[in-house]
Amino acid sequence: MAVAVAATVAADGSAAAAAGLEAPAEGTADRSAEAFNASDAGDASAENVPTHDATPVADNTVSEFTPEFLEDAEFRSALEAMLLVVDAPAPVEQLAAALDDTTERVEGVLRELSAELSARGSGIDLRFVGDGWRFYTRSEYAPYVERVLLDGARTKLTRAALETLAVVAYRQPVTRTRVSAVRGVNVDGVMRTLLARGLIAEAGVDPETNGTTYSTTELFLERIGLASLTDLPPLAPLLPGVDLIDEINESLDTDPRYTKLKKPAEADLDLGSED
Repeated sequence: MAVAVAATVAADGSAAAAAGLEAPAEGTADRSAEAFNASDAGDASAENVPTHDATPVADNTVSEFTPEFLEDAEFRSALEAMLLVVDAPAPVEQLAAALDDTTERVEGVLRELSAELSARGSGIDLRFVGDGWRFYTRSEYAPYVERVLLDGARTKLTRAALETLAVVAYRQPVTRTRVSAVRGVNVDGVMRTLLARGLIAEAGVDPETNGTTYSTTELFLERIGLASLTDLPPLAPLLPGVDLIDEINESLDTDPRYTKLKKPAEADLDLGSED
């Protein structure tokens, strides 16, 4: 009887069962065949088999630029390229962050480049103005630059505008009335010109008169080539202050001392009468 059972099992193709192993579950043979066929197909064309573990990458993914350490020549060239496109003086910290390097290295290279341009008489000047560095054209070549950009048009400020700008620079923040007192003329039109040129700007309100105060701008420093207002040349120490000028103007007509001084002066100019 046992021989008949063994023969029946062998006839069914269940060699594992005949050896005393558990028979495979129903449907396992079919799945194994499918896997075997897929394996054969994969061997023939491995690139066509989808990889389910791969993470899909979006089409709009942009790789982030990671700055590398640059040798001296490349470092200098990178600085030149950045300074060529800035529209305002670039702080050292901003340049160092873009290069992923130290401010000390950036500062040193900028100073070397500035000295080199000056030494060889280049038409380009690298200067520190305000709070940053920027390329400028040298002043001796300004007429040629004006011909290219302005077709020969003159853009210089008038003497009145320069005098008014000087008063604002040294007395800022200062009201328009006080500027007029210093210059002795009405400065409304000149102040509007300076505002339009971007050389001065409203700074606040005077607490005593409630008048608008004005001060110079970064563009002013940039145009005259100074890093800060502390670099302005000192005024003569004996020049009177604006407050003193205002007091003098208000008291001249009522001060009896002025009246006494005025009469002898008029008498000295009198050449006498026919009497």
